[in-house]
Amino acid sequence: MNDFDTEKKTEETTDPATEKKKRKVGITHFDRTILDLGIALAAVISYTNWHSVPWAILHGFLNWIYVIYYVIKY
Repeated sequence: MNDFDTEKKTEETTDPATEKKKRKVGITHFDRTILDLGIALAAVISYTNWHSVPWAILHGFLNWIYVIYYVIKY
């Protein structure tokens, strides 16, 4: 074996499929921001309407479902 063969074996390839597997899968920063916005918006809308902290917490858990319901209903 010569030096060329050993260099060839140690050379890393940049295969797009391999690079894609290395990426972290999960919630991105943008997704988390949208989720947080839904929670805050639902809690504020709920507290404004019902003046109740327990309802605001419940609607915060439902987040975007409650926001869409509120837009359709009112």
